[in-house]
Amino acid sequence: MIAVLTFAPIVVFWITLLVVRPAGREIAAIILSTVWNLVALTVVNAVAVEVGWWSFPGGGLPVELLIAWAVLWGAIPAHIGLGHPLPLVVGILAWIDLAFMPQAGPVVTVHATWLYGETVAILVALVPGLLLARWTVAGTRLRVRVAAQVLLAGAVMLGLPLAITGAWSQPAWAISLLVQVLAPPCLLGVAAVREFAVAGSGTPLPFDPPERLVTSGPYAYVRNPMQASIVVSYLILAVVDVRFLAGAATAFAYGAGLAAWHEGNQLRARFGRSHDGVRAWVPGLRPYPGMPSAVVYLAETCGECGALARWLVRRKPVALRVAAAEGHPGRLRRMRYERGDGLVADGVAAFANAVQHVHLGWACAGWFLLLPGVGWFAQVAADAFGAGPRDLPVREE
Repeated sequence: MIAVLTFAPIVVFWITLLVVRPAGREIAAIILSTVWNLVALTVVNAVAVEVGWWSFPGGGLPVELLIAWAVLWGAIPAHIGLGHPLPLVVGILAWIDLAFMPQAGPVVTVHATWLYGETVAILVALVPGLLLARWTVAGTRLRVRVAAQVLLAGAVMLGLPLAITGAWSQPAWAISLLVQVLAPPCLLGVAAVREFAVAGSGTPLPFDPPERLVTSGPYAYVRNPMQASIVVSYLILAVVDVRFLAGAATAFAYGAGLAAWHEGNQLRARFGRSHDGVRAWVPGLRPYPGMPSAVVYLAETCGECGALARWLVRRKPVALRVAAAEGHPGRLRRMRYERGDGLVADGVAAFANAVQHVHLGWACAGWFLLLPGVGWFAQVAADAFGAGPRDLPVREE
């Protein structure tokens, strides 16, 4: 029974791979769904043991059982189940789990309330994993897919190493300081992922890449912002556990070696060029001149807006032109930012995008303002303090 539980899903998956070879977004769907289940099932099992849904006589969740479970709920249906109705796939996989869990006595001991845990696992692991796989193959719900990838990357690259090393078990003041020091490199990585979605209509997964070459946002300052983010984060964490130095060295070797070679070739093949005009690892203080050009519209008849326009001009922004909002054909009511690649933003979001053309310090402030929830709150606060929308007079030509 133990062998069936652990090896059967993996064997079935390999057979399906031999019969039907996935490609492109199908591979991305398999990866994303499997990793989602790995992370979600780890959390569910930790909760299950704590509240008494089930327990593991061996003392903890066996890694091989976790992998087999994630393959059963993630890789297999993401590969061969996407053409079937979602309720049917969920029902079949849930039935398999319900049939085998009570029979897995040597590995898992179920208790009276185990069905509650099974329901939670289906809702937070199985169903979201299947939805992510379907959205990935269809190329829909981009923002949800990107948010899921950020969450999974944080769990696998930061949460898991912290849990394994025990580096999180520091005094409260040390944890607080550590979080503050980690914030800038993490912000760089999250902003880079967001820019992939907004400017490139893609994700960080190599099999679900951006549709356009991205040279804006963090990519106007450093060529490998995501890799740089994780390397710097590991170097910071090495202060509390020296083993993170090995993680930093591994991440750097991968980014500077295989990733740089593979991604460079991919960019040249798809776009006819790569992003060689920006330093690979150390961010520049000023943005890349080849970033998409933009125009920011500010009202000349508004005292605060005029002051902001003059402030921007004095700082000689790169690839950004400051123009009068009164001359815009759209009868603007807020500050407007329009970029050559089609991006349009108003209000606080316009300011956050405009300052990315100034220098790295202001760019970091802009990336923070563009985080989900932060920009909304900043706009509400700005409106409350008098920076709300207003009607402007039409300038006579």
